[in-house]
Amino acid sequence: MEKRVSINDIAKQLGVSITTVSFILNGRAKEKRISDKVVKNVLDLVEEVNYKPNTLARSLRTGKTNIIGLLVEDIANPFFGSIARLIEGNAYRNGYKIIYSSTGNDTAKARELMQMFRDRHVDGYIVVPPEGVGSEIKAIMASGKPVVLLDRYLPEVDVDSVMIDNKESAYQATEHLILNGFKQIGLITLNSTQPQMQDRLSGYNEAMKHYGMTERVEKIAVENNDAIVDQIKSFFQANPDLDAVLFLTNYLCRMGLKATKAMQLNIPLDLAVVGFDDYDLFEMYTPTITTVAQPIEQIAESAINLLLSKLEPANTETKFQKLVLPASLIARQSSVKQF
Repeated sequence: MEKRVSINDIAKQLGVSITTVSFILNGRAKEKRISDKVVKNVLDLVEEVNYKPNTLARSLRTGKTNIIGLLVEDIANPFFGSIARLIEGNAYRNGYKIIYSSTGNDTAKARELMQMFRDRHVDGYIVVPPEGVGSEIKAIMASGKPVVLLDRYLPEVDVDSVMIDNKESAYQATEHLILNGFKQIGLITLNSTQPQMQDRLSGYNEAMKHYGMTERVEKIAVENNDAIVDQIKSFFQANPDLDAVLFLTNYLCRMGLKATKAMQLNIPLDLAVVGFDDYDLFEMYTPTITTVAQPIEQIAESAINLLLSKLEPANTETKFQKLVLPASLIARQSSVKQF
């Protein structure tokens, strides 16, 4: 096996100190008034021998890895995938790399992944938290590492977070259907106690009560795609007078479209549809699907910038920021009343 070239080997071959080589490789040559000739000799040799620094040793010495851990619910979900890509690009431009994983909204898996990030000595965390990870988030923060929660919050933990106004967004989506003349509006959501889902449910309930309408809510507890479609179909069959439905996630909306197709329901003639979180499919579907669109670029930028600010050595800010961003309703063909 070929011996790995060390910083000591480089210093010895050039007849300079290890400290000098270290300063040059860490971009501190001018600060330490190291001559241009010595800098060139070191960099030329580094390139010639293909020197690769021992990142673990450097992290133990400096206390930094320049790595950020990103934990999302499902990286294959277009919403989380887009956010991850934007965060990764911003982080890279600021000298950080991202390692990310999906929790599948599984608490035990999330705990294992956060421990893996801790073992890798990441500098900071951006987390889409499932239920039940409050103690792990507190432990990370107690160790001195900054954490930013994304898309949702943990009521029991004071921590930086970035999300949309879920309650207001669901209220506006429901009101949109009401003002377009729909009278029997159902809601399909997850059987979840997660705060963001509860806020969306609250927004729907509040709008229905404000306009004197009866709420009809179906909570999806199954995970298998076919079982979700079957449960949605059963809800439609049990409520044949429904003229509109609001889905509280884009995934549920996609399953709902499968259900309407299987039942040969005409959108919006038989049933108006509004989804949550925009998706390319919704714009290409016939008819096009009305959705609540989250400001993905703003969410990603706010989350990474908030974390980067906390990673600044001079930052002694202890006050936590809870950024709540507005979403927008994109009205398309699926919610237009057919007279």
